[in-house]
Amino acid sequence: MAVKLIADSGATKCEWCLLQNGKKKTLYTQGISPYFLNQTQIVELLNKELMPKLKKVAVEEVYYYGTGLSNPNNVAIIKKALKQLFPKAKLEANTDLVAAARALCGKEKGIACILGTGSNSCYFDGKKIAKNSPGIGYVLGDEGSGAYLGKKVVQYYLYQTFDEDLRARFDARFTTTPVEILENVYKQPLANRYLASFAIFLAENRGHYMIENIIEDGLNDFFFNHLYKYRESWTLPIHFVGSIAFGFRDVLQDLCNTYELELGKVLKAPMTGLIAYHR
Repeated sequence: MAVKLIADSGATKCEWCLLQNGKKKTLYTQGISPYFLNQTQIVELLNKELMPKLKKVAVEEVYYYGTGLSNPNNVAIIKKALKQLFPKAKLEANTDLVAAARALCGKEKGIACILGTGSNSCYFDGKKIAKNSPGIGYVLGDEGSGAYLGKKVVQYYLYQTFDEDLRARFDARFTTTPVEILENVYKQPLANRYLASFAIFLAENRGHYMIENIIEDGLNDFFFNHLYKYRESWTLPIHFVGSIAFGFRDVLQDLCNTYELELGKVLKAPMTGLIAYHR
């Protein structure tokens, strides 16, 4: 059996899995975003953080899934960098949405959804992504994502919609000010990640009616704006991957029951599914 290396990379961290002789070995490096790193920098990073851990294993196949790969120029950057490190290996570089579809659906038809810092979805026909609801980013879209839910938490706080109890809990949890929040959202980079960091407040305060409303409304917006657009949603299982999906899977189940949809797998991360797919 070929020695395979699978990568699942976000912008902050990358999980690698080496499959060799029926065994798997998990490794981690910094995340790789071809929007921020060029070919040389990627090679340097992997030479420092990945290659020593592989201990001269002759990798024959590399399956890389990552952020920013809907842009063909970024795919080229990743492939050239990997080719430099694994000159004899068969290489594949795909989007995180392909990773989600393969991890969740395997080789079956289904709807695959990502609910993490951002959100995305597609209809997977068992071989490829056949339909994709347009992703318009966290400012205009990303319904159901960490950034979307975190934005709602911040709105409730800044508009003083939270009751005294929740406001006190928020102040104790984040020790921030309205001025600092606005500065981070409008003037600092990576505002989507900053907003997503407030979604933890929802997970930590389940049971309060305001918290439940934010979660349910945010996830319902994802169903209405995305899942409703696929004709296949009514006949195929709907699968989810990502920290938000995993954390609020009870709400996803309730929404599926309400809309008479079939909830499929809910995974925190795609790697276990990708290992099964590539084995």
